[in-house]
Parts: sequence; C-alpha cells; structure tokens
Amino acid sequence: MLLRPDQRHKLDSSDDQQFYDDPRFVTHVDEGFIQRLTDLYRNSLSPNTRIFDMMSSWVSHLPDEMEFEHVEGHGMNEAELAKNPRLDHYFVQNLNENPKFPLNDQSFDAVLNTVSIQYLQYPEAIFAEIYRVLKPGGIAIASFSNRMFYQKAIAAWRDNTEAGRVELVKTYFNSVPGFSEPKVIQHQSQVPSFMQMLGMGGGDPFYAVIGTRANTQ
Repeated sequence: MLLRPDQRHKLDSSDDQQFYDDPRFVTHVDEGFIQRLTDLYRNSLSPNTRIFDMMSSWVSHLPDEMEFEHVEGHGMNEAELAKNPRLDHYFVQNLNENPKFPLNDQSFDAVLNTVSIQYLQYPEAIFAEIYRVLKPGGIAIASFSNRMFYQKAIAAWRDNTEAGRVELVKTYFNSVPGFSEPKVIQHQSQVPSFMQMLGMGGGDPFYAVIGTRANTQ
C-alpha cells in the first residue's frame, strides 16, 4: 500500500465540491514560481502536441508563444475552467471520488499538475491513470511549492518536510511500472520557510518532479 489510511486523511472531510464551489481567480503562487514553471514548460513541451492540464483553473501557465494541437483541462470549478483561454475542452470531476479520467488510452503527449498534487487521497490510482493516457515517451510534470489549503491537503503532505514532499511525489511515479526514474527540478529560497509564511520575502520555493512513460507500447 502506497499510503496508510491515516496518511490520506484531510482535516476538512466535507464535500470537496462545496469547498471549491466559489471560483478563486488567483494564482496561489508568486511571479517567480510562475516564471520558472513557464520556462520549464517551454523547455519540456513540444508545439502542436496534446496536453492534459489536470486539476487546473483559470490559468495554465503555458508559454504564450507556443501553440498546441489540443489542451484538455480538468478541475473542480467550471467558472475557473471556462475562463482559461488555453483550454480547448475541459471537464469537472472530483478525483478523490472518481479517479478514472474520461480520456482515451495513450492520447496525450504531456500531463501537467500545478500546485494541486497535495490534495490527492489516492495518488496511486491517479498516477496509473496519468500513465494510461500518456503516449509512449510522453511526460508528466507535477509542480508544487509550500503553499496549500491546509485543511484539504492529505496528512502525508501536511506533516512532511519540503524535501519529504519531493520524495513522496517520486514514490507516486515509482508506484506505476513503466515510468522512468523521476527527475527533480528545484529552486529554494534562502529565506527560512517560517519567514516566508509571515510574508517576509524570499519568494516561493519551486519544485517539479518529472516522469516519462517508457517509449514502448
């Protein structure tokens, strides 16, 4: 078992759909994080490919100059998704209740997850789905910082260190046979995290864990 039941626990066990019912047209991370993420996408994604932006919102942080064949969006708030100009299509679904994507096998070149992975209660099921929808050679990028809706993050994330969270996401990838050894990209502020939380500067730390589906059928 990847996580024990207590590690999947959320402080707020109320309906996630109600929690996300009101749109939040904010970015949740600072401009430095966003720039690093957009640069990572610029260097990792190819134009005219198919992208699945899971657990998305009103902005996808994709490079403005890059055009894609199709960008599929997923999230918990339809108003946010409807405002996202990069999405060609989207669907609303609570992955903690139904982890099965309504998407075809091997239909995407990349799957993106931005500052949302901390809310997945059954990550092994989700990462199996990520693998399923990726084409051979496709990549998955999970990016995150130290911010979260604390009451909705799972205990395995809440109670962990930043380094521990990186290792946790690596185990998510490693739980699915066929993913490459995950690659980690990180940029940490020199300001202690407790000072950042008090708004005393330093910028949001940036972490990305990247896995590639084996280039076989």
